[in-house]
Amino acid sequence: MAFRPLHDRVAVKAIEQDTKTAGGIIIPDTAKEKPQQGEIVAVGTGARNDKGDIVPLTVKVGDKILYGKWSGTEVKIDGETLLIMRESDLLGILA
Repeated sequence: MAFRPLHDRVAVKAIEQDTKTAGGIIIPDTAKEKPQQGEIVAVGTGARNDKGDIVPLTVKVGDKILYGKWSGTEVKIDGETLLIMRESDLLGILA
């Protein structure tokens, strides 16, 4: 993919949730919740502070992250659906 987000934005690929519950019940597509976990696939260079210096991002490509249910803007690049969001929209990095 030849895409790099600008400034403090990141591109996230959503990680789909399981389609079965622990008890073996299959969840239909209409009842699934929007995913809130993803993997960083591209990062920007960083945001500028008050002095004009670039502050690098905390996350890096490959990090598994949590984000808000309605965060980001959904785009399709090379047939793949990605979310573009600011680093401040991320809730945390999964260990």
